[in-house]
Amino acid sequence: MRLPVRLCLIACLLLLGACASKAPPQAPQAVRALPSSGVAENVLMHAIGLVGTPYRWGGNTPDSGFDCSGLIGYVYRNAADLQLPRTTREMNALPVPPVARTQLRSGDLLFFATAGGRAVSHAGIYVGDGRFVHAPRAGGTVRLERLDSQYWQRAYLGARRVLAAGQLASNP
Repeated sequence: MRLPVRLCLIACLLLLGACASKAPPQAPQAVRALPSSGVAENVLMHAIGLVGTPYRWGGNTPDSGFDCSGLIGYVYRNAADLQLPRTTREMNALPVPPVARTQLRSGDLLFFATAGGRAVSHAGIYVGDGRFVHAPRAGGTVRLERLDSQYWQRAYLGARRVLAAGQLASNP
């Protein structure tokens, strides 16, 4: 058989084989945020603007650094004129609606159990497109993470909506 005919036959067999095989398993779809208002957008921009700020336990300003609850308090104070409790446990206990993971919107607070068990020990701010901003640990910096990563899926406890209904866009 001539070389061009042989190459054409091999290419056809490879294409047919690819069509007959199973599709590779798909990764879970990222959770998409619903559109947000100006207040939620302001929270989002403040939070993302602090990425790279050093972590500091007890820190609550860009100059001193942030721990997770200090970051959240600073962002909401400055972006939404909203005073939140200082600790993640107190934030999680606020009398505000819990939010299903499929209904997350920019500005929702996310809560995690990173110390084992089911007790809240960490929190972040959902910014949309399956991502959140948080201050993770000593030696680190404020950063953007994917909520669907294996670690955060395991540690995820729930979310709460602290922005009022008028500060969020209605469902499209």
